[in-house]
Amino acid sequence: MKTLAITTVLVGATWVLTAIGQEQAGTPSAPSARLKPQVQSCAMQPQAPATPAPSRPRSDPAPTVAQAKGSELAAQSPSPNLRADAAKDLPSDISGGNEYTFRSQVDEVSVVFTVTDKHGKFIKDLNQGDFRILDDNKTPRQIVNFSQQSNLPLRVGLLIDVSNSIRDRFKFEQEAASEFLTQIIRPKSDLAFVLGFDTTAEITADFTDDGEKLSQGVRVLRPGGGTAFYDAVYYACRDKLMKAPQSGPVRRAVVILSDGDDNQSRVTREEAIAMAQRAEVVIYAISTNASGYKERGDKVLQRMADATGGLAFFPLKAADVANAFVEIEDELRSQYAIAYRPADFLHDGHYRSIQILAQTRKNLKVRARKGYFAPKQ
Repeated sequence: MKTLAITTVLVGATWVLTAIGQEQAGTPSAPSARLKPQVQSCAMQPQAPATPAPSRPRSDPAPTVAQAKGSELAAQSPSPNLRADAAKDLPSDISGGNEYTFRSQVDEVSVVFTVTDKHGKFIKDLNQGDFRILDDNKTPRQIVNFSQQSNLPLRVGLLIDVSNSIRDRFKFEQEAASEFLTQIIRPKSDLAFVLGFDTTAEITADFTDDGEKLSQGVRVLRPGGGTAFYDAVYYACRDKLMKAPQSGPVRRAVVILSDGDDNQSRVTREEAIAMAQRAEVVIYAISTNASGYKERGDKVLQRMADATGGLAFFPLKAADVANAFVEIEDELRSQYAIAYRPADFLHDGHYRSIQILAQTRKNLKVRARKGYFAPKQ
């Protein structure tokens, strides 16, 4: 069986192959971010912006792929233009320009998942035989690896909405976010970055394991401006987490602090989700909506979390924001990982669903990403 040298483990190779097979013409403008001058980067510099930010906001958010095609499956499928955009910006590791390289079969699928009981308590003592895996509704032809992943190195992006709509609890949320990064990032193992976004995305602390630099990156953020939320998620996944330094398998996650509203992005919600799936990023979202009613933006946050195997939180009180960060920290250290080879696997660009079922103990809930895209030859 052929192998490829890759930097994203397993299904990440699927995305690379899919991207390479597309035309380059007609690619949408890719979101970009700027690095705040006074904060030094410890690992890597962000790309220069691909295109200037739009001069005026749209009156309404861009229609999603689901609205355009009328089905959930279509909503999960990235457009050819989006895949061509990924091909333009492949990580340097793919071309052999980085020492962080390891090998994997291109038809293997890797999934990180979480198991809880009916009370929401993490279950950490299960074995491979306790689960049933379905890929495209079929049992895989081979399980390659199964492990508990409590100590896998983390690559975390903290995305903080600094648009005008989130002013009410902003100071408290900054403090909670800063405490979260200080607690979860382990020196010499984990890396995180801080990105604030309104009409544009701004890196205020680049990849580092220094808690004080990350806290400073959170503290310098100030609210004001419109909201290009989807662009920020797309950029964080493609230009940061997909290219994060690594010497082996890592767990990638985005933690979003936002009300979920968007009025200025160049990419759609579903394109942002597709990029997160391609980069194997789990999205955790904490809503800043304090109205007590579930609004449109909350549904966006829930959709992003569900599609990537993460969680969405809707705290009503400021103190609940800190509790949400604690739950995210616990989950990132309480997960399983499985790698398998699918049955009847074809390189046809088909969207393949993933189901992981707990079959030996009752009342357990398994949460994982919903699926992936096979490569096209």
